[in-house]
Amino acid sequence: MDIDIVSVFPEYFDVLDLSLLGKAKSKGLISVRAHNLRDWTHDVHQSVDDTPVGGGAGMVMKPAVWAECLDELLGIHTESPDRPILIFPNPSAPLFTQQDATELSHAQHLVFGCGRYEGYDARIPVYYRERGVDVREYSIGDYVLNGGEVAVSVMLEAITRLLPGFMGNPDSIVEESYTGGNALLEHNQYTKPATWRGLDVPAVLLSGDHAKVDRFRRDEALEKTNRIRPDLIAQLDCHALSKADRKTLIELGWEVSGDHPRRIS
Repeated sequence: MDIDIVSVFPEYFDVLDLSLLGKAKSKGLISVRAHNLRDWTHDVHQSVDDTPVGGGAGMVMKPAVWAECLDELLGIHTESPDRPILIFPNPSAPLFTQQDATELSHAQHLVFGCGRYEGYDARIPVYYRERGVDVREYSIGDYVLNGGEVAVSVMLEAITRLLPGFMGNPDSIVEESYTGGNALLEHNQYTKPATWRGLDVPAVLLSGDHAKVDRFRRDEALEKTNRIRPDLIAQLDCHALSKADRKTLIELGWEVSGDHPRRIS
């Protein structure tokens, strides 16, 4: 996968040389290029922003500078049949989810644009959509950051860890939170010793009975999701639930006779 990142602080992405992302780069699974947006400016101050039209606080990133940069990175003036996907973090955009990460992990080339100040001129994504570019805008949560660099790092890790060969053990992602069609929060994890400072791991995990362990973990995932993210329970497909799943959900106060669970009270 080829990844281009545009930022006024490209050195921020030196962190991508660490841990599993760094190993993925060294193995050739991903190619990451961080570009300085100011390299496409033409004035002595290398200005990338201007005052907002209509007034208001702060500064807005100029479309002309972004256009010169993105025209080049997207190959907008070529006849390429496979243009990169262009992604902008934006706190007012739809929430980035595990489903988005999974979809984007199949892409060949991603270009990320990191906004700063009051953000980028809203005409930028419009312009490139009108020219056939797949433009995505995502929020990573209901809060605001100083710039898009942190959000891009979050999305990059979520996407690239799904690439074949990225994880040392591919089974590590199978039971993670939000993974799969009937996504739940992941069950709790424990390690040795079995007793630590007076706290015991659940006895069933020491039983050696794999069926009982699987059932315990599934029930724990259902209970945990019900407590923390009941909205995910409401999205489950009742027809895909096992008899044991249905029993647990009923005990947790859900009606499971329709297409999706419905909270009784």
